[in-house]
Amino acid sequence: MAAMPVDISWQVLRQIVHEWAGASAELAEVKPLEGGSVSNTLSLTTSNGDRAVIKITPYRIDRAYADEAMQLNLLREAGVPAPQVYRWEIGALDQPFSYLLMEFVDGVDLPAARQCCEPEAFDQVQAELAEIVLRMHSNSSTHYHRLTHEEPKRYEAWAPCYRDIYDGIWHEVEKLPAPLALPPKCRKIVGKVHERLEKLLVHGDKPRLVHWDIWGNNLLLRQADDGRWHVAALLDPACKYAHCEAELAYMELFHTVTPAFMRAYQQSQRLPPEYHQVRKPIYQLYEMLNHLRVFGHEYLKPTLAAIERVTPLV
Repeated sequence: MAAMPVDISWQVLRQIVHEWAGASAELAEVKPLEGGSVSNTLSLTTSNGDRAVIKITPYRIDRAYADEAMQLNLLREAGVPAPQVYRWEIGALDQPFSYLLMEFVDGVDLPAARQCCEPEAFDQVQAELAEIVLRMHSNSSTHYHRLTHEEPKRYEAWAPCYRDIYDGIWHEVEKLPAPLALPPKCRKIVGKVHERLEKLLVHGDKPRLVHWDIWGNNLLLRQADDGRWHVAALLDPACKYAHCEAELAYMELFHTVTPAFMRAYQQSQRLPPEYHQVRKPIYQLYEMLNHLRVFGHEYLKPTLAAIERVTPLV
């Protein structure tokens, strides 16, 4: 019997398994997986060999699981490979555990798959990923908004929505103390960008469904019997109806995609020069600001470089 994470008993997990797989299903094994800083992410195996993944937060009402369940279901409906949702619960006083129970998808993350692939095979994976992202981006809405189980705030224009997403993040970074503090000149440049988002982010596209966190560890790949690698699942969505270029800029920033992806994507949706010249540097700047806020000093130098790239725009 595996050791339980702090504050989560075998009995709690056993009850969740019974609610999912029936009273005859017995919990046989629990293994920790990489997960968030608040939740515990575990692999559950029953005595019948059934497997599932649970994200569980002890002694906390965590409404984010309802959002993630809705987003995973929406991605699957859009034809995007994503884990099937089995159950989710928001904790209450008499049951102080919030959790999301979902399908276990076998595979390895993108960096691990890349080490196993020949260059030509990895190009094929990138082309397949482009098809999946295009399929997701083909789903559109009349308004820009977050995807939550509660009614979200909706925007007719993209820049106000983008500002709403990042306004709090930027103001936190603006107040960071040394040694993380941005130099005064850099704060001034970011402030000018933030003030001019309506002008800088103007575009002619419509709100499109985005995952919003496609990086290497959120992609699972699996090798088929014929030896070819395929995308098995996109994990941990933070879905929105947004400007799809922001998603592409994020994927380029964290080297999730290669030129093979960009070639395949642009066969169906050509990116205008303004993406490379204006909008991509801005989208990547805000991601660096967020990473500086969350992860600290290792992102200070990349953030300063991102600020330098947007300086000519203001």
